[in-house]
Amino acid sequence: MADRPASVEEGTADAGRVGAADAVSDAVDRPLDRPLDPVPDPLPDRQLNDRLLDRLLDRLRREDAVVVAYSGGADSALLAFAAAKVLGRRALAVTAVSPSLAASERAAARDFARAHGLAHIEVCTDEADRPEYAANGADRCYHCKSALFDAVTPLAAAMGARIALGTNLDDLGDHRPGQRAAAERGAIAPLVEAGLTKADVRAVSRALGLVTADKPAAPCLASRVSYGDPVTPEVLRRIETAERALRDLGFPVCRVRAHAGGTLARVEVPGTEIPRACELRERVDAAVRGAGFTFCSLDLSGFASGRLNALLPLLPS
Repeated sequence: MADRPASVEEGTADAGRVGAADAVSDAVDRPLDRPLDPVPDPLPDRQLNDRLLDRLLDRLRREDAVVVAYSGGADSALLAFAAAKVLGRRALAVTAVSPSLAASERAAARDFARAHGLAHIEVCTDEADRPEYAANGADRCYHCKSALFDAVTPLAAAMGARIALGTNLDDLGDHRPGQRAAAERGAIAPLVEAGLTKADVRAVSRALGLVTADKPAAPCLASRVSYGDPVTPEVLRRIETAERALRDLGFPVCRVRAHAGGTLARVEVPGTEIPRACELRERVDAAVRGAGFTFCSLDLSGFASGRLNALLPLLPS
């Protein structure tokens, strides 16, 4: 009991969390009696969070069993948590382990699953051995997701389950070839079907007291490698080591983008942190080059997700 958030188990959290927590128990016991109609807008924050959570739980109740592709980020953590509330042991959270998963992310995913009593296992995926993935073209993510589905599909088949991804509405407008692989394999996206954006995921998670509510996005390490440069375990190790060193210097949100065959690191920190990064330039440079890069540069545009997508038009068609 103690390893679950008080807002869910005991109702002792502040009033702002009680509504969403109560909605968990109510929706688990209530039959699905309506389609997923649009959420009225605007609603007070608490009422909106309750409604969105209710929709997510209702959607999950339509499944006999699910295998959640669980990285431990805000999206997949909320999905795994909600699936466990609705389906119990018929919901399995599966973390794909490969060189592209940072050790810190693997540990965080494991800790969250243990804290909330989720059925959780890890599987090794072989994308790093696939030439199409290592070539790091525009479709790299497709081959990565294909490797994930190859590893997870036998588990889902044994459970009579469908694979559920933590894709949210905001993800649909980005360059994400992995969505094509998901469609080919018949995976479902309950957050999308319930109408949750990234901000909604964070708000609902916060109302439930989940530690992942404000967790910075942490896409796979391969997403830091410049398109067209090969993805290798060595380059991924350099990126992971350099980002860990930057976090130790007080930059919790950062990206180390690898260019020029993994010799040049382009460091991104939020725009407000650029002056401090300049003040600490010698330590930043030492940390990054100590990770194995030959050169270290600081991007004066500041951190932004998906910056490497700017290279996509330059790739051979």
